Amino acid sequence: MTHLRHILASAAALATFGTAAVAQDITQGRLAAIAERGSIVLGHRESSVPFAYLDENQAPIGYSIDLCMKVVEAVEETLGTDLEVRFVPVTPQTRIALMANGTIDLECGSTTNNLTRQEQVEYLPVTFITGTQILTRVDSGISGIDDMEGKRIGLAQGTTNERAIQAEMEARGLDIDILPVRDHAEGMLALETDRVDAYSTDHILLHGLIAKSRTPDEFKVVGDFLSYDPYALMVPRNESDFELVGKRAMAEVFRSGEIDEIYERWFGPMGVEQSDLLRAAFRLNALPQ
Repeated sequence: MTHLRHILASAAALATFGTAAVAQDITQGRLAAIAERGSIVLGHRESSVPFAYLDENQAPIGYSIDLCMKVVEAVEETLGTDLEVRFVPVTPQTRIALMANGTIDLECGSTTNNLTRQEQVEYLPVTFITGTQILTRVDSGISGIDDMEGKRIGLAQGTTNERAIQAEMEARGLDIDILPVRDHAEGMLALETDRVDAYSTDHILLHGLIAKSRTPDEFKVVGDFLSYDPYALMVPRNESDFELVGKRAMAEVFRSGEIDEIYERWFGPMGVEQSDLLRAAFRLNALPQ
């Protein structure tokens, strides 16, 4: 009996310690900073259709924005207070730095999760799966990267696509002139004005660029996938309490099936169905409470 009392006392002490630790954690780190300032800062892309882009009123909208707002709701519930949502535009060149230096709390865009980036930032569960392809004019004669020999391609700096194209150029011995661009809008403009023969980024973004173009019938997406790019919402590194709030929010969206409604809202008009791999990712990350 004495041994049993010791076990029960130890268990109670551990439970008390665990509760106190959780309460203490919320008073420090990123959650505490958000609570203190009364606002949460979301980094967003301006032309990553349909993930994050500006509507006619210059307000950020899109698939990733909707998912980020689910995380915001979870943070508000955790802190027990309403928060002002502030939006800060980011580009492929600035998004990692702005997250790493604390300027933004959550990034809502079309960002690939990879191990190199995890040296500086962290990610919530996978929200989309895509890969690098090439956008060109219908009459360009280009059907894949091998046809780009001696031609010019636009690439957004600081992207996984830039590295994928450069790796393929080296592996295949191709001589392709690269025009560095700031973002997808600039890359599409370069293609529309014939400053490049092609633009390359993730295939879903290329289809989004075509959909937003004033002459969509003039462009096509060609070639094999040249990379594997799992998208995820980016969060600060070494902020496990904040990250856990985000993971819980995403798991609830996946578990409840709300992800299907959000997905259909943005990809349905484009005719892009969920792949089997993406469905599996949603199921795998629908973690129980």
